[in-house]
Amino acid sequence: MRSDQDELRAPLARVRGLGSAREGTEHYIAQRLTAVALIPLMIWFVFSLVTVAGADYATVKAWLQQPVNAVLLIALLMAVFHHAHLGMRVVIEDYVDNEFYKVTLVTFTKFLSYIFGIATVLAVVRIFVQGG
Repeated sequence: MRSDQDELRAPLARVRGLGSAREGTEHYIAQRLTAVALIPLMIWFVFSLVTVAGADYATVKAWLQQPVNAVLLIALLMAVFHHAHLGMRVVIEDYVDNEFYKVTLVTFTKFLSYIFGIATVLAVVRIFVQGG
């Protein structure tokens, strides 16, 4: 015999995002937050590229050495690589049937997003601190 509590458990678990992987809602929210963060960051980045278009290396380096530009570019890079990883993870989980390949590809894309993210952030920091 089922109690009232048993009947409420499944809908409550769905509301909390506790699906089979126990992280569905968390992943969904993270993907949406990075997408929203990328909107103003990309607008700033495109505007900034237009302002330094055709400039020489020294001018672009001086632009990147400004603290606001360096911080915004690092935020953009972190958001881009995290959002890309989240998107690729969804594609892999949806379309790769073999569990070994799925886990391997998700791990590989996470590793690549960390490596590329760290490398690009360190490049910005190097230019900002040392002057390139």
